[in-house]
Amino acid sequence: MEGRRIMDDMTRAPRTEVAYLGGGCFWCVEAMLRELAGITDVAPGYAGGTLAAPTYEQVCSGRTGHAEIVRVTFDPAILSYADLVRIFFTIHDPTTLNRQGPDSGTQYRSVIFTATPEQAATARAVRDEIAASKLWADPIVTEILPLEQFYEAEDYHHNYFAKHPERGYCAAVISPKVSKVRRSFQDRLALG
Repeated sequence: MEGRRIMDDMTRAPRTEVAYLGGGCFWCVEAMLRELAGITDVAPGYAGGTLAAPTYEQVCSGRTGHAEIVRVTFDPAILSYADLVRIFFTIHDPTTLNRQGPDSGTQYRSVIFTATPEQAATARAVRDEIAASKLWADPIVTEILPLEQFYEAEDYHHNYFAKHPERGYCAAVISPKVSKVRRSFQDRLALG
């Protein structure tokens, strides 16, 4: 009987959790996070605004209040929520209000949308830890808000960098960020 239980444990799907992170352009954040072990899916989308089911064009107008974010599905046995949030605070600049590099507007703000009170407490604790470490010279402006609704982005945004690495924005902006993640988190990279 013990052998059967061990086999069942080995064939059972991993337990997953979901995080919602916005650190500028969702193409960038998606591409960087896809590099990490324990991440099982990353989907771009929108949250935090007033319009139901917004389109990319509407969000880019800056008038809906939505942020470009990613929904990150991960295995907490491999990558904890706290470690994911720590990595998030290092792969984008959490000190710039409504801006990441060449992208500016409220849709590019630094934000963590939390699905549970536990996630909110962890996100705040990690934010405070990063601030105390003086990793960033300027104050962290990342919002931490309860998730009300996530709207998945249009299909053509999914895995954008992998599908279009030769495009100007991908080559000039996203590729260096992905390279930085590969250098900075070698011990956390997904194999293959």
